[in-house]
Amino acid sequence: MQFQQTELTRQVAQIAHDFAEQAIRPHVMEWDESQFFPRDVFHRLGELGLMGVLVPEEYGGAGMGYAEYKAAIIEVAKVCGSVGLSLAAHNSLCTGHILAFGNETQKKQWLPRLAAGQAIGAWGLTEANTGSDASNMQCTAVRDGNDWILNGAKNWITHGISGDIAVVITRTGEPRAKNNATAFVVERGTPGFQAGKKENKLGMRASETAEMIFDQCRIPDANRLGEVGDGFHQSMKILDGGRISIAALSIGIAKGAYEAALTYAQQREQFGKPIAQFQAIAFKLADMATEIEAADLLTDQAAARKQAHLSVTKEAAMAKYYASEVCVKVANEAVQIFGGYGYTKDFPVEKFYRDSKLCTIGEGTSEIQKLVIARSIQR
Repeated sequence: MQFQQTELTRQVAQIAHDFAEQAIRPHVMEWDESQFFPRDVFHRLGELGLMGVLVPEEYGGAGMGYAEYKAAIIEVAKVCGSVGLSLAAHNSLCTGHILAFGNETQKKQWLPRLAAGQAIGAWGLTEANTGSDASNMQCTAVRDGNDWILNGAKNWITHGISGDIAVVITRTGEPRAKNNATAFVVERGTPGFQAGKKENKLGMRASETAEMIFDQCRIPDANRLGEVGDGFHQSMKILDGGRISIAALSIGIAKGAYEAALTYAQQREQFGKPIAQFQAIAFKLADMATEIEAADLLTDQAAARKQAHLSVTKEAAMAKYYASEVCVKVANEAVQIFGGYGYTKDFPVEKFYRDSKLCTIGEGTSEIQKLVIARSIQR
């Protein structure tokens, strides 16, 4: 596969870069310290077409591909991992699920608002006691005539408080039974749907993570996405695409940390010369650059296969696993290169360091990625 960047991809990357520098960078630490979710930023990203990158123009989206999507996330994440994470979750999870499995009426009803950034999307699969063990979820949906009644909670949900439109995966069968989950769309303001606890996180602090609670929440059958019992299968397909976006997020954070460390190493002098000229630092920078490039290429491969509608389960898991681990390693090395300065909030690398760890956990831990890869290569 050839991964030469097109003019369109370069233009999207430049637009995302310019926006991040002007609208995000001046506020990064303020938002991080206060855990402020910058909702207005996402409305403005919608005006640029970046909240519906993959959504066809007929539904109000930009109608672009995975190469452009990847480029946009990288450029935003180089400046702020939190905004990059929220951008990725909105596009690939909630919006992506409706795009992939919604019927024509559902697409026309919800996609235009999501793509325009007028509505923020949330996606609920994870629960307090069912992280990777999703088939044992306790959030249920019981049919009542032409309606469904939802009860239970979803945890660790990006935009769990601010999300206007949520795709929620519920159990409609017996625990751990085959085909026991179904996906629904629930809009904010629906009686019985409320926000719960907001998590106080190590990193990604400006990306809202909270509980969604359903208490006798009644929704019409028209809000069901796909067939009854198909929710878990749908979720696995959505996570394939989501893992590409987390790989891109990881690359962006890693590049941000690497570029900060490179600039610092070229400017910081010890013993009469820049520390970048000492082999110990030069070799760190060489490793960082090489591993970021390798992660980038793995992600390009997964994105290209996804764009071509080819099987991407193994490739997405490989990209997400490798890129996220590289992200943590690069951020750690960046702090080391900065030395004591890197441990302070006066310099950017401590935030990259804190943000990086989420990439090895969200949308499937590194251990789950290795499980997916192992199963794929043994078939």
